[in-house]
Amino acid sequence: MKDLFADLQPGSQDWLLAEAIDPDRLPAHIAIIMDGNGRWARRRNLPRAAGHSAGIDSVRNTVETCSRMGIQALTLYAFSVENWKRPRAEVDMLWRLLRIYLRRELPQIMRNGIRFTCMGRLDGLPRQVRRELEASIDATAGNQGMRLNVAINYSGRAELVDAVNAIVEDARLEGRLRDLHIDEAAIAGRLYTAGLPDPDLLIRTSGEKRLSNFLLWQIAYAELYVTDTLWPDFRRRNLLDAILDYQKRDRRFGGLSPDAARADQPEWAEAVSTGR
Repeated sequence: MKDLFADLQPGSQDWLLAEAIDPDRLPAHIAIIMDGNGRWARRRNLPRAAGHSAGIDSVRNTVETCSRMGIQALTLYAFSVENWKRPRAEVDMLWRLLRIYLRRELPQIMRNGIRFTCMGRLDGLPRQVRRELEASIDATAGNQGMRLNVAINYSGRAELVDAVNAIVEDARLEGRLRDLHIDEAAIAGRLYTAGLPDPDLLIRTSGEKRLSNFLLWQIAYAELYVTDTLWPDFRRRNLLDAILDYQKRDRRFGGLSPDAARADQPEWAEAVSTGR
């Protein structure tokens, strides 16, 4: 958190929010569904492209804040498999904006020691986009800081299909199809996010209350936070609010909180545990 406070004005609202955060209980992995670019533009009588362009500033601010806080991983939902249904001009514009972001932000990403990765069916992207993504991945491969993971041409269902198919293909090549047994560990090891902790906190902007086919396996026990703020307006203060809300949650992972467990414990069990 020291790097974050170095960037804050003492006494400012962001400073006060940051002071309220427990640095020992930060989410290891934050995932964000960046939604609301189109509505942001429509409310200003601007073309949708203006909303997508404005959203780049929110990406920069969020990446910088998470990196300074010491978050281990940040996954951003940039383009879904279903987004190909949008008008061709809008899709092409999104690819241009992605390339602009990579070129503009790579020096800062390097200075912050951030490792850039992507996940999704990347083979389906335009060749030039793939090349620029691969160049950024290669350039940051040795960085030891936060993992910035961008979901592009991504679908949670497609990810699960790809994971199972990869397991089956490995078994076929190794001649063990007949004895193949697929468990949770096998699937988790073949997901696009293999090697990353599952998200602790999933943020969705623009007030929509749905998952939109995002990280369906990984967010089994993530804390969900929905804000009405549209993505182009999402800034450090909004992120800090989300983290503060996350730290108020009682994360039980299907069990009971310690207080609830003690309250439900029979008197005889308490006597046994205390030796009375």
